[in-house]
Amino acid sequence: MTRNETYVTHHSFVTRWPARALGLAIALLCTLSLTTPAAVAGQAPPPAGDPTDTSAAWAQADEIRARVKPPTFPDHAVSILDFGADPSGQAKSTDAFRKAIEAVNAAGGGRVEVPTGVFLTGAIHLKSNVNLHLADDATIRFSRDKADFLPVVKTRYEGVELYNYSPFIYAYQVENVAVTGNGTLDGNADADNWWDWKAKSPRPETPDRNELFRMGEEGVPVEERVFGAGHYIRPSFVEFYESRNILVQGVTLNRSPMWLLHPTLSQNVTIDGVHLESLGPNNDGVNPESSRDVVIKNTFFNTGDDNIAIKSGRNAEGRRIGVPAENILIEGNYMQAGHGAVVAGSEMSGGVRNVFAQDNVMDSPDLDRVVRIKTNSVRGGVVEDIYVRDNAVPQQGGQAVWVDFRYEEGDAGDFTPTVRDVYIEDLHSVGGTHAIFLRGYARSPITNINILNSSFSGVRTPMLAEHVQGLRLVNTTINAQPADAVVCQGTVWLGIPEKLVSSGVEDRVADGQWCLSEQFAEEHAWSSPGQFRAYVAERTAALLKAGVITEAEKEALQEAASRTAIGARR
Repeated sequence: MTRNETYVTHHSFVTRWPARALGLAIALLCTLSLTTPAAVAGQAPPPAGDPTDTSAAWAQADEIRARVKPPTFPDHAVSILDFGADPSGQAKSTDAFRKAIEAVNAAGGGRVEVPTGVFLTGAIHLKSNVNLHLADDATIRFSRDKADFLPVVKTRYEGVELYNYSPFIYAYQVENVAVTGNGTLDGNADADNWWDWKAKSPRPETPDRNELFRMGEEGVPVEERVFGAGHYIRPSFVEFYESRNILVQGVTLNRSPMWLLHPTLSQNVTIDGVHLESLGPNNDGVNPESSRDVVIKNTFFNTGDDNIAIKSGRNAEGRRIGVPAENILIEGNYMQAGHGAVVAGSEMSGGVRNVFAQDNVMDSPDLDRVVRIKTNSVRGGVVEDIYVRDNAVPQQGGQAVWVDFRYEEGDAGDFTPTVRDVYIEDLHSVGGTHAIFLRGYARSPITNINILNSSFSGVRTPMLAEHVQGLRLVNTTINAQPADAVVCQGTVWLGIPEKLVSSGVEDRVADGQWCLSEQFAEEHAWSSPGQFRAYVAERTAALLKAGVITEAEKEALQEAASRTAIGARR
């Protein structure tokens, strides 16, 4: 095994000590009544075969690319001007859009052309075999009148089904449908329109959001979950619901009320060369939810929330519907601001699997995370078979690799999540707080995380990892040093939030290092490593006096305690 290759498993205490010292450490800390032992770094033999060979998995990505084909349309076109649309943006063109779409659909399909101009409209509902095509200088600007997005339609809000204001562009149970061209879709949302439902204090959205979530948990029939007028649940910008053979290409979307592109329960989706720039609350770029065979490529992201967040329903609703998001290929995109670049969750109770992300650039100090998986024991769900390779991160502001089982509600439910089989190769990231941030549960460790041939530079804290089984770092450096791994159960508040004494990935880890659990430290009111060392000194002296350990063993344990890792709670 090379110095630059580390295998980590879910053990009780620090390995790489002599067996006798390890046994004494376990005996000591058991004597200290440590009921939640820290997980530690240690070497385990690699699985049979080459565990770092992902070629077979990436062949699946090639199959997705070959299988997902954009729809084609008859050579038939109408202009919305022929149906009374106003290119000045003064009068609403809602009826013109509706009539043009109906005409093309009735003719067997084709293109609805939006020429140069600004067209004010309410909701646009697409039909099968219709390509809504925007000219280069065309802008569709959506009305600020909420009534223009009624009547309510069946949709999803944060992973829960309901009847609500229509998404601005909406397609329900259609096939062969597209939004194309180089024009602009302007959602017209701002601090006084849609965004204020989330951003104001108190938030008007919160009571309705809580009521919807209650309905989802209690299994209230979807037909009875009617919101819309008099309520404050924001719609998505563009949503395809229970549809197939979908293309969004070339257009720019800005000022979105909430999520920008939201294919839900849909199949064979292509998003190509789109420009997504919207910095409002919950302005995710693309949210493939309970959808399969999705390709997202050549797209620009600068968003107020996650760039791409893969979802499959929230809590009981996701389990009731039970449709995972799967077979998703993300390639050749450019990502700037966002909470995360390639994300799974948190509404992923139906599962996420077979995700491939390659040849992307993530480049902004306002990008909080590069690869992000967020869940908890209220969500549950399984995330598996995630493959990321050949991505460049010239700058980012948070964690390069982030998996957290304590998102939002934390460990407050009965549905333990699973995250397993994640492969990250040739990821080269600059900046941020952590290279790697992993927090699982003792009963459900994050499993088989592989970081291969990667580099992380300029990070303030190399790694925090809690309850991880099978963390493999191969030919990977952090701050130009070989990436050894320490797996801790928790971190401890030191009163110095900007400083982590260590939760580290340093060469000295090879000599043995303890990571204290948050619960254990708080139970003993420790706020510094020195207090822990004093405690160990007292207890080892007592054990020596009782004849449990020798003087040499006492000194060895006290010396090991001097390398205890304690960090700041973030």
